[in-house]
Amino acid sequence: MSASAVLINPARVPQHLGLRSRLQELLWDAGWAAPVFVETDPAGGEREGLQRVLREGVEVLFACGGDGTVASAVRALAMHPDVALAVVPLGSGNLLARNLGLPLDPIAAIRTAITGSRRPIDLGEVDGVRFCVAAGMGLDAQMLADAPRLAKRALGWLAYVPSVLRHLPEAGFTVELSVDGGAPLLRRARSVLVANVGTLPGGLTLLPAAAADDGQLDVILIASRRPLDLARIGWRVGVRHPGGMGLESLVGREIQIVTDLPRPREADGEPLAPASVMEARVLPKALLVCVAAA
Repeated sequence: MSASAVLINPARVPQHLGLRSRLQELLWDAGWAAPVFVETDPAGGEREGLQRVLREGVEVLFACGGDGTVASAVRALAMHPDVALAVVPLGSGNLLARNLGLPLDPIAAIRTAITGSRRPIDLGEVDGVRFCVAAGMGLDAQMLADAPRLAKRALGWLAYVPSVLRHLPEAGFTVELSVDGGAPLLRRARSVLVANVGTLPGGLTLLPAAAADDGQLDVILIASRRPLDLARIGWRVGVRHPGGMGLESLVGREIQIVTDLPRPREADGEPLAPASVMEARVLPKALLVCVAAA
């Protein structure tokens, strides 16, 4: 019998009544053992219980919730590389599911985990914190920190607009960027993103060529301050690789970012302590994800 655990966000589940029982039914019909449920806690109180469940031996961890729930599951699996992650998207962004082409319907996602295959993907790591989508410094971290949770739940990406407009007039900052130990590049930027995939917070596909299993991280520097420039960026990035219009991108395995003063930082939407240095590295094939059968 296949064993599984379920990390579930109770704030999201009321929107999908019967999800728990339907998940149990689908697993039972497929001959799986009854899953162990662990609820998320805004203060992170689920970590100890989740680690205890994972140590007891499971093959799949279902992450039922939004991007924050997926990020918590990814970090919990750091010591359990043989456990596969099944994304059951219930959020407004669902970025990992979108980037990997996973079902956005929760029941279809559960069926995919039961009948599909396992795909190894890369992760990024900054300050010992793993991320599957992106880590950032500057405007993106301010944007994610300021948007109220209730607004994000109700409005999706539109919830970030007031925060962007509030911080956009602020001056940029000096960035010293080093890729794979090379000579530092000196730039002015509003935001620096280190990404594992192409579609990033805000729903923009800033890096169309990025892949979750290429063994590299993509770095993008955003220098634009005018709302018109950012609107043009949003229009163009879905058509071609970023370049010009206040965007610059690089690729590497180890990234070091040094700024003039401590700046807001984040990893997969979760705030990190402000600092003037951010060091990121790729962890090749560090996570197994449940995907559709080939």
